[in-house]
Amino acid sequence: MPITVGHDTSKTRKTLTVGSQSVDYYSIPAAEAAGLGDFSKLPAALKVVLENMLRFEDDKTVSVDDIKAFSEWATKGGKNPREIAYRPARVLMQDFTGVPAVVDLAAMRDGIKSLGGDPQKINPLNPVDLVIDHSVMIDEFGNPRAFQMNVDREYERNMERYTFLKWGQSAFNNFRVVPPGTGICHQVNLEYLAQTVWTDVDQDGKEVAYPDTLVGTDSHTTMVNGAAVLGWGVGGIEAEAAMLGQPISMLIPEVVGFELTGAMVEGTTGTDLVLKVVEMLREKGVVGKFVEFYGSGLDKLPLADRATIANMAPEYGATCGFFPIDAETLRYLKNTGRDEDRIALVEAYAKENGFWRGADYAPVYTDTLSLDMGTIVPAISGPKRPQDYIALDQAAPAFSKFIEGLRDGKDAGEKSEARWEAEGGAPEPRDVPGDTGHHAKGWYKADDGTTHQLHDGSIVIASITSCTNTSNPYVMIGAGLVARKAREKGLTRKPWVKTSLAPGSQVVSAYLEAADLQEDLDAIGFNLVGYGCTTCIGNSGPLEAPISKAINDYDLVATSVLSGNRNFEGRISPDVRANYLASPPLVVAYSLVGDMNVDITTEPLGEDQDGNPVYLKDIWPTQQEVAELVEQTVTREAFQSKYADVFKGDDKWQGVETTDSETYDWPASSTYVQNPPYFQGMTMDTKKIENIEGAKVLALLGDMVTTDHISPAGSFKESTPAGQYLREHQVPVREFNSYGSRRGNHEVMMRGTFANIRIKNEMLDGVEGGYTKGPDGKQTSIYEAAMAWQEKGVPLVVFGGEQYGAGSSRDWAAKGTALLGVKAVIAENFERIHRSNLVGMGVIPFEFTGGDTRKSLGLTGEETVSIKGLEGVKPLQEVPAEITMADGTVKEITLKCRIDTAVEIDYIENGGVLHYVLRNLAKAA
Repeated sequence: MPITVGHDTSKTRKTLTVGSQSVDYYSIPAAEAAGLGDFSKLPAALKVVLENMLRFEDDKTVSVDDIKAFSEWATKGGKNPREIAYRPARVLMQDFTGVPAVVDLAAMRDGIKSLGGDPQKINPLNPVDLVIDHSVMIDEFGNPRAFQMNVDREYERNMERYTFLKWGQSAFNNFRVVPPGTGICHQVNLEYLAQTVWTDVDQDGKEVAYPDTLVGTDSHTTMVNGAAVLGWGVGGIEAEAAMLGQPISMLIPEVVGFELTGAMVEGTTGTDLVLKVVEMLREKGVVGKFVEFYGSGLDKLPLADRATIANMAPEYGATCGFFPIDAETLRYLKNTGRDEDRIALVEAYAKENGFWRGADYAPVYTDTLSLDMGTIVPAISGPKRPQDYIALDQAAPAFSKFIEGLRDGKDAGEKSEARWEAEGGAPEPRDVPGDTGHHAKGWYKADDGTTHQLHDGSIVIASITSCTNTSNPYVMIGAGLVARKAREKGLTRKPWVKTSLAPGSQVVSAYLEAADLQEDLDAIGFNLVGYGCTTCIGNSGPLEAPISKAINDYDLVATSVLSGNRNFEGRISPDVRANYLASPPLVVAYSLVGDMNVDITTEPLGEDQDGNPVYLKDIWPTQQEVAELVEQTVTREAFQSKYADVFKGDDKWQGVETTDSETYDWPASSTYVQNPPYFQGMTMDTKKIENIEGAKVLALLGDMVTTDHISPAGSFKESTPAGQYLREHQVPVREFNSYGSRRGNHEVMMRGTFANIRIKNEMLDGVEGGYTKGPDGKQTSIYEAAMAWQEKGVPLVVFGGEQYGAGSSRDWAAKGTALLGVKAVIAENFERIHRSNLVGMGVIPFEFTGGDTRKSLGLTGEETVSIKGLEGVKPLQEVPAEITMADGTVKEITLKCRIDTAVEIDYIENGGVLHYVLRNLAKAA
């Protein structure tokens, strides 16, 4: 479909000839010559946004003043928070967030018909790629059958969803689906979909070149910034609006410059680097800001390492972490099989339009910080947050300190001895490394009859997983070499460790096999389990029953080590309390010892065939060993071969049957896909924002409440409201699947909102899980309490602390909040994506002011809340609120309304962004 751009004047539109190619483009130097400002000192990341303004200058949403504001940004010290309308070139989705987005589009087709409009107006105007990567679960592991058995189970569990997605692929324009078993969306995007400079044909039939940009329905969309493609995560509802032609309303961001100098030293990896970067930027505070990396260190930083750093932008809180185009960008594009003409265009366009990072690259930044990569040491991060950086030689004592705090001086294992005595006696207890008297201990009997001791710190999951690291051949080859050297010395995983290898693309398997490393990984238990997110998203699958029983019977703090990006509470496995992020080589090493109490920098990992101790240094590869194998096996031909039929899929995908219809025939019996209630009964009338009167508190939450806490993605039990709903619909427990896989059914997701097993509602004393007090004052599930309050016609509010809504760009964290009847969320501050999602669902975010917090106000959850001044409210306006305490006293406070832009006022008045878009499309019919 031809792109639609704003003006076609000679002022900024120029022609660029590269070899036999001739393309038009919008020139930043020409804009300077036309008197629109001096843009020479803008960071490359911001020049991408500026080019977007130039291209759509004559569109009603962009003005000359918007363009001039970028020049003022540079002269004002890197600050000019003007509201602008930004239009990304394309949209990326994964299936957990993509299914509800397609559900919404299907529902919008029904909705526009009821409003008298044309269903064909509900069609993506920009290219949309959906990669099915979140569904595969690790049921089988540690054997050659694991991959095929997990794929078979994936199709058994998810056929309803896949049928629906295939319908969407045929029903909607500009919508492609990458089938299961291909790879993780961000790695597929980096290795294949992204072009760095995009080209398309405009309405006059002329080819136009412009920066490749996108938004994605997954927070780690930022990974592609490593290849100089500006992209970030948004909620599904915001992405749907972008698909349908609605510009993204945003403020011109601040850009923090992160200078990298020096070079990585022997024994360290890109993962070690990114964990330090996350710690530094979290401490700096970059929420809502761009981060751009610069400095001489980039000359020695492979694009794979850049992508690792860019991937974890959500973990350091930034909108994105951008790397400008340079020689390394071109090398990567060539090595991953991009067309030679495209690579030539990228270089010429970048140099012509001011995007190239050369020796003289010295832009203005809002603020800066610096890191010498020569100071990086091996590290992990945990046990609950990605920013909790721990140097590897401090990991064991840090874990022991964590246990001391958790156990509070009590050996929880003592109460469990009686259980073994009743069964004829337990084995003699062995010492726990690093035991300070706080560790719980327990035993389990394996299927082969052997007995093993578990204790606090036993590693029960070691997983090479996620787009963050499996996209990086240096750490993947490194992991394979650690496995090879361990195998040569007779080491293998401990029997209680569930090991898995889930590459982000089939290319990874190609080079591991070419290097003969897959056989070594298989030998110690890291067999291929699937191509997808797996453990990182919480699809770690069940632990072996005896191990799970021992953990729960003895109240053990089991641990996981994974090469992912998220380690939030309750995310990885319901049996695991402490989760650590590490490089793939360290994941392999930790599987050999099976214990977080062991200092693997000084203590043996095990013994070789002759009884000699084997240390980490004995099996750690050199940088030269890794580099040589990467050079030999990671080839342009491998990428071209594996991506040749990327949309075709295997026989199973080709066998998925679907209907050919304009609107979706919602199956009444489906427990995966249901028509959501958002647009049912909708009219063309909007409603002015009203004050919130007499609201009750649904939940009183603390700091760092993540979207995993609000809307978990993993498994759930029969006793939960979601489990009860499925049982009532004759779904056996074995077929529950996960919350993430059922995001196309609002009935399940409403019941799963605020249902994380580790969430703590401060209205209750010491209770974990999705509970609150109902209208009768008794403890009940949050879902049941919300429904009871809705029956009484009482609005609800949620209170939170700092960094409310951190983590994944999970639209159901906002959708579920809205469907439970929550009208406002009041917190100390919000993470960017979740704030936007709340507004997009018609829920108003508010921030405390004047030093007020839930604690300083003495809130207990028994209060009644009224928020005034919302009639005619302006963006970022402060408004008065009254909190009536349980004893009848009233506290008057001031809240900052986090409706940030004028268009967001329209969204709230319409009941949400999709309602706003739908009404506008119906008007234009």
